[in-house]
Parts: sequence; structure tokens; C-alpha cells
Amino acid sequence: MRGSISSVFTAFIEEGAIVWITGRSEANLKKAAEEINSPNLKTVVSDTSSLQGITVLEKAIAESGIRIDVLYLNAGIAIFAPIAQITEADFDSQFSTNVKGPFFTLQKLMPHLADGSSIILTSSGVATGAAIATAAYSATKAALNKLAHVAINELADRKIRVNLISPGPIQTPGLDSVAPGDALAYLASSTALQRLGKAEEIASTVLFLASKSAAYINGADIAIDGGFIQYHLK
Repeated sequence: MRGSISSVFTAFIEEGAIVWITGRSEANLKKAAEEINSPNLKTVVSDTSSLQGITVLEKAIAESGIRIDVLYLNAGIAIFAPIAQITEADFDSQFSTNVKGPFFTLQKLMPHLADGSSIILTSSGVATGAAIATAAYSATKAALNKLAHVAINELADRKIRVNLISPGPIQTPGLDSVAPGDALAYLASSTALQRLGKAEEIASTVLFLASKSAAYINGADIAIDGGFIQYHLK
């Protein structure tokens, strides 16, 4: 699991929550469970980029009899290439994971959401940006944003809040494994704060949005990017 997401799990568990996580890799889920080492963590092997996988998750939730207070829709992948070079497979895999997955996970789990619950989706600043080689990925995040906007209205009668977070470059083991030192230095220099974000900074924002302290925050898109977008627009 990515470092920032494990931090989110830990933050909620430390507040006494029972946390369910899902992923397509049983090995990764087992690793996360061993690292967090808490009876409050439950795992479900489920590939949410497919309806079959989402059905597995929905069945597990239904059989547990729980009501969901916080639904964090975070699954996402990115393949960067110019429009002229993106393949159909690249396009489909990103839309399946980044758009279809959150859309139908929300649909299937809506009956299990408690009234007054909180939904949080992981978007990106690229949803409104226009950087080269990001067309397909940016389109998925723009679609995700619109899903959130419509969900706010459709769930209003149940007092369910829907918010977005848009992380920038975050220091995680996953990023370290794919970006050499000079790339990490460039990413850090691309933010106004001149550093990479920390996993704990993602976790604390997600926890805040799920809390009673954010009870009147609905429809927000919080950039956790050290000023990345503004820095590039100056």
C-alpha cells in the first residue's frame, strides 16, 4: 500500500475507528495489516476497477451489517504520455480504476452509508490543469470531480457530505521507487514550499474532513500540494 494511504488508516484507527480497506493484491493487503497491526483493521481482496470486484466488496459490507460513517474513495493510477501516444489499453485502465471504480463503488455502497456520513475522494490539481502528457489522466480526475459535485446534490436529503482532496507530490515509498533523486528534487522545487509533502499531511486532512469539525464543509476541493498549482500559474 502507498505510504500516504497507510497513514490514513493509522490515523483513523488511532481515533478508535474500525477501518475496512480493499485492494486487488492480497499480498499488499497482508503487508498493510502486518504494518498497522490492529484488530480494528479489516481487509477485503477486491479489484474495484471491475463491477465483479466491487460486488465482492459490497457483499462483505452487507454481510457484516455495519453502517459506513466515512467512505474514502482513493484508488487511482496514472499513465503519462502525449495524446498521440496514449494507447487504448492505457486509456481504459485509467478510466476503469479512476472513474468507473469510484462511481460504482459509491453506487453499491450508498445503501450502507449512514445518514450524515462523509465521502472523500482523491482528485488532483491536473483536473483543471493542462500539462502536456496528462490528457487521459487529467480527464479521469475531471470526471471524478463532476461525480462528487452531482453526488452532493443527490445525497443532500441524507445530509451526506462529499468533499475532494487534491494531493501534490508526496514523499512515499512508492514515489521513491519510481523517481530517481534528481526527479524528486525537481518535484520538490516545483512547489511554492520547495519540498515534497508528507504522508501524515494527507492523513490529517482526510481525518479532518471526516470529523465533526468539518460538519459544514461540503463540496470542497482541498489542495494538499504545497502551492504546486499556484506556483506554476505565477
